[in-house]
Formats: sequence, structure tokens, C-alpha cells
Amino acid sequence: MSTPAPKVESIIIPAAGLGTRFMPAAKAIPKEMLPIADTPTIQLIVEEAVAAGIRQVILVTGRNKESIVDHFDYAYELETTLRSRGKTAEADRLKAIADQVEVIAIRQKEPRGLGHAVLAAHPVVGNRPAAVLLGDDLIFRTSPAQRPAIKQLMDASAAVGGRGVIALMGVPREQIHMYGAAEGSFGEGGDPRLMRITALVEKPPKGTEKTDQAVIGRYVLPATIWDALKHTRPGAGGEIQLTDALAALARGEGLYGYQFEGRRIDAGDKVGFLEASLFYALSRPDLQVATRSMMERLLQEVPR
Repeated sequence: MSTPAPKVESIIIPAAGLGTRFMPAAKAIPKEMLPIADTPTIQLIVEEAVAAGIRQVILVTGRNKESIVDHFDYAYELETTLRSRGKTAEADRLKAIADQVEVIAIRQKEPRGLGHAVLAAHPVVGNRPAAVLLGDDLIFRTSPAQRPAIKQLMDASAAVGGRGVIALMGVPREQIHMYGAAEGSFGEGGDPRLMRITALVEKPPKGTEKTDQAVIGRYVLPATIWDALKHTRPGAGGEIQLTDALAALARGEGLYGYQFEGRRIDAGDKVGFLEASLFYALSRPDLQVATRSMMERLLQEVPR
């Protein structure tokens, strides 16, 4: 009788970046706290993990990121003020943000790559698997019954004995040079969305493309990732890349990719951020009608 794979109980969210693409807005406010409609970007990431059953959030932060941790803490004075004014629903919503997760913050003292940021969480996670969610990649559910994207990866990992699974999305082949690219074959275990990965290429140069499968910012990492990261040599700029450690897993015990269901939007650039805000507002019953009306009015008023 086989031993069940260890359960994923922690998520790691790297949040040490400077947010230079969102200057001047991100000069004094962490870009992770910029709101999609009325909800900070990082809260949407955490809510995806919570919906997947994960309760421990490890934030790998840098300087001037204290407000992220504060956001997931209790705000007694504000909650008390809201309740005294009869705004019980608003107070309950604030309290729920703190109730849903345990947040642990770890400082990444110098920017040495995504692999280095993930490795910084090892003392908290221990020799256990973990999930990594990147804050620029927002993946919205497109139906109420749809599993959160990270839950889809967790289930796929369980199906292959707890091995690593990363999120994949098909893109036009002429755009694959902008992404990490995964090569392999789909249909592992009879699942048409599950790929056994044979190679990972970080931003393949134009003309060398062998796949249209882009790696998106969701990872379920097995406990063996920690040794792989520790033995990953720094690359350009002295950075330790997660892709290099994942490639080592692919060559050894095996690595898988999963073509998730859901609507992914890259909120890491200005137009993508606006798209995410509009998509999120249009999906909410309390904002949908007003947002649609506003969009139609602007399209008529603003010259092309």
C-alpha cells in the first residue's frame, strides 16, 4: 500500500519587488497593495489559497512592505469605529481578512532571484511541500463550480505521487519568448491537461521555440525542491533561479505541468492591471451593472 503524498499546508508569496513599473503609485505603497477595484492584489492571491484549503501564508518581503502584513492583521480601532457607526458588514469583512490566514513575514535582504526568495521560506516550511503563488498572475474562476487554480495543481500533484506540478497556459507561439516555456507531452495518467515535462526553457529566443506552453506563476513544489534550490548555482547577476531547480527535478524524479482552467490576467503591467480591475468588477454583482454602464459611456465620450 502506497503512502499518501504529504499535504500542502503553506503558500509562499514573494513580495520583495520594488514595483518600478507602477511608479509613482508604488513609490510609498507596495505594489501588492494596489487595489483591483476595492481589493488589494495580494488579497486576491491569498483568497485563492484559502479557497484551496491553505491557511498558512509566508510572505517573503523587502523593505517598506510592512503594510502588507498589517493588512492581514486585526484592526481593532477601525473595526470598533465601524461597528459604532452601524457599519457591521464592513467591520465583519475586515475581521474576516485576518481570521482566514496565519501570516508569517520573512525578509529577503537582497534581491537574488525567485529561487532565493522561495528558499528564504524553508526555515518556516521545513522539509515539507509548499505552494508558490506569484502576485502578478491573477487567475479568476470563470464558474462557481471551478476549483481555484492552485487547487487544480494540488490535485494533480496528488495524482502523480506528490511530485512537483507547475501551471501551464497555451499562448501563441510567437509570444512564447516572453515566458518560461515547458516542453513535454500531455495525457499523463489519462488526464489531457497533465504534461510530463521533459525540458524547461526560460524565455526561449525567437526562432528556437519548440512549444506553445507558457509557465504561469503557480507552483506546487515537493519537499525535494529545498535540496535542489540549495544546489542551484547562481546565474546572471548572481541570482538563483527557481526554473533551474525545477529543471533539476524534471531530470530526476520528474516534474509535471497542468493546463489550469480559469481566466489568467497579468496584473504586472499597467494595461493588464486595468484589465484585471475591470474583469473583477464585472464579475461582482454589486459592481457589474455600474461598471458596464461606465465602460459604455467612456467608449462613447473618449475619442479614438
